[in-house]
Amino acid sequence: MHPSKLMALLTLAHLTLVDRARRLRDSGDRGSETTEKVMWIALLVTLVLAVYAIFQGKIITKITGINL
Repeated sequence: MHPSKLMALLTLAHLTLVDRARRLRDSGDRGSETTEKVMWIALLVTLVLAVYAIFQGKIITKITGINL
């Protein structure tokens, strides 16, 4: 994945989460435990994808270097 495309996706995810958090905070219903868990899971998935994107080349090089 191209770095600028990855940054665009990360920015979009960040803005989406910030907007969702703002709407929850501004509403009378502050959300439930389930909403909080979903947001944490989304954050963790985003972090894992970012780490994978960073180390993608090294991982592929390591895999292709294995001789069976």
